[in-house]
Amino acid sequence: MLIKFILCGLLCLAFATLIAPFVLWTCRKLKASQSILHYVDKHANKQGTPTMGGMIFLSALLLAACFLFEGDTFVAWFAVIVTFAYALLGFLDDFLKVHYHHNEGLRPYQKIVGQVGIALIVAIYLYLSGRTSLTLFGLCFDISWGVIPLAVLVLVATANSVNLTDGLDGLAGGVSFVYILIFGIILAIYGQAAEGLSNLAMLCFGLCGGILGFLLFNCFPAKIFMGDTGSLALGGFIGVIGCLSGLELLIPLMGIMFVLSAVSDIIQVAHFKRTKKRVFLMAPLHHHFEQKGVHENRIVTVYIIVTMAACLAVLVGVLAVGI
Repeated sequence: MLIKFILCGLLCLAFATLIAPFVLWTCRKLKASQSILHYVDKHANKQGTPTMGGMIFLSALLLAACFLFEGDTFVAWFAVIVTFAYALLGFLDDFLKVHYHHNEGLRPYQKIVGQVGIALIVAIYLYLSGRTSLTLFGLCFDISWGVIPLAVLVLVATANSVNLTDGLDGLAGGVSFVYILIFGIILAIYGQAAEGLSNLAMLCFGLCGGILGFLLFNCFPAKIFMGDTGSLALGGFIGVIGCLSGLELLIPLMGIMFVLSAVSDIIQVAHFKRTKKRVFLMAPLHHHFEQKGVHENRIVTVYIIVTMAACLAVLVGVLAVGI
């Protein structure tokens, strides 16, 4: 049963690998390069690296969406549209950074307004379509209108958490690949039992192929960054797939490293505003380890291994008692 999903992933991997050099050449030609914050001194040599590389795996996702769906495709296309909506928001942020040659794009309130606006569309759709049940390890309960604030929280949290994790070569891409792959396996296994899950699984495998193709050019030393175009899209995808499948509660369990990135940043900001002192040498957490002298390759490896362990533990639990 999984063969069609694997073939989808391989096709999208081949496609992403083929178009990546063109995207890289285009970004260089347009001088769409990353500006490095002055206080991230260890990344000074990355100044000028092309950005907006998220278009590589987004193109692969679109390929999976166009050619590899079966049956009723509305839910899957809805997920694709939401993902590209977050990608567009990230693209606007990247464009402003590139155009004005600094690392300040959209203002924070503009990002939040955009993220919440997209999330509200998803939340209202979930409520009106009756997708108000949450499932966790065989337990299922209906939260009715409560799905609206929950969906907004999930989408805004995942979008920002993945965005915060995107700070080292291969980090956000590697962690997202593992998360989306295992989540896709869960959806594929139970795809026949619930409407639309099979198509959502196909999207997961297609996007994984695209991410893997992107990582060939993003691993240390990165030839191109995903930019907010990619990180917000990945966060939006993770959030909307979780919401549409009713598996929102698996997100913090499987995406533990995304959670740590967000929580460490929140703690740092809150504590500094209150005491003018820092808890971490730099936030998010991966930058703290980097300031402690840990090479970014080791940090990326550990993040991926921990994510894989958490995801496999959830997969075993799902296989034992059901989703």
